[in-house]
Amino acid sequence: MRDHRAWGSVSPGYPQRMTRVREEIRPGRAPGRAAPVSRVADAARRDALAVGRAARAVLEGPGRERDLLVQSLKAAAAALLAWLVAQVWLGDPMALMAPWVALVLVQATVYSSLVQATRQFAAICIGALVASGAQAVADDTTGALALSVPVLVLLSNWSRFGDQGIYAATTAVFTIASGTVSATAVGHRLGQAALGALIGVAVNALVLPPIHLRDVRENLAALAREAGDVLRDVAADLRGGEWDAQSAADRLGASARLQHRVEALRSARGWSKESLRLTSGALRALHRAPTEALPPEDEDERFGRVTGHVTALTRTLAVAADEDRTPAPPDAAVLRCYAELLELLGDTCHAEADRLLDGGGAPDARLDGRTEATMRELHERLQEGLREQAGRGAARTAVLGTLLLQAENLWAELAPETRDR
Repeated sequence: MRDHRAWGSVSPGYPQRMTRVREEIRPGRAPGRAAPVSRVADAARRDALAVGRAARAVLEGPGRERDLLVQSLKAAAAALLAWLVAQVWLGDPMALMAPWVALVLVQATVYSSLVQATRQFAAICIGALVASGAQAVADDTTGALALSVPVLVLLSNWSRFGDQGIYAATTAVFTIASGTVSATAVGHRLGQAALGALIGVAVNALVLPPIHLRDVRENLAALAREAGDVLRDVAADLRGGEWDAQSAADRLGASARLQHRVEALRSARGWSKESLRLTSGALRALHRAPTEALPPEDEDERFGRVTGHVTALTRTLAVAADEDRTPAPPDAAVLRCYAELLELLGDTCHAEADRLLDGGGAPDARLDGRTEATMRELHERLQEGLREQAGRGAARTAVLGTLLLQAENLWAELAPETRDR
């Protein structure tokens, strides 16, 4: 049953809450009515800020935003060129097909433009032929649509068409609705589709062909830098004695977000490989494609392992900070020493990020003599601390031993030359 004595008590913050309630309840307005409007305004403001940041990024230098602008302008130019050739130069009555096809075939890579062109042209051919057959059988616009569109929509799900299968149905609708289903009209339509495909692929391949090398390098450098940020943040918490359940949850969440960066890196690597197909020979000979090399795939695997070690490290600290779990954190002095080691490892991650952005080659000895000596000294002190903790209980020893193992794993990945000496 409800305790009626609670009615006589006033919880902290009650006057402030009632003030907010009175402000929201006004004549002609229900409580909370302003919340959706506020959310819409906030979303619009965020979108406006994002557009402003993108515009500044375009002006500042090369990047994803400028690549997107270039691809958009290329698609528009391809459509305009196709219209000029089809309508102004050739005077074809079906000129609409050429710019339509050219517009959608300026894809993210030259290879995908060719694949999509083949699929789309096949879908358009099938749609035009089926529409003509349906019109001949039904001799009526509505009947022809009823006969052809359901079949073509079903056929559009065929995996061979990819995402271009829907053009079979749309072509049939345009063909039947326009009333031009004769053999001559269908031939004109297919010819203009082929012309648009040719122009779209040519523009994409010869005018600043999209080569996604920068995406790999930027994602790889961002992964290294964000891993370093997590290590530095953990070190700051440990050094200041502020490690608790909330800090552990925050750092564990930050390390989990590193996995999203790993997935973005894998996606960028796939796009880069595809963008180099059909561009490494003739287009580079014509100086229509860049020649810089991608960072080696070994770097992806190496920083994927670094991410795994950082996640394991933060998970161990989160378990140690949980009062309901058996493992206990080591002494504060030992954790401060461990924090210094993590900060050095974080600095190494940042140095790796800078090296990758500068187009650096294979990993080399990235730690100078002073930093290496400091790293080794901290490692020896931690091993001594591990021996001391072993005499004070298995729980603390297990945590420190796991943390030391993860630090050694990070050291081995980030500076293998100095670690092995």
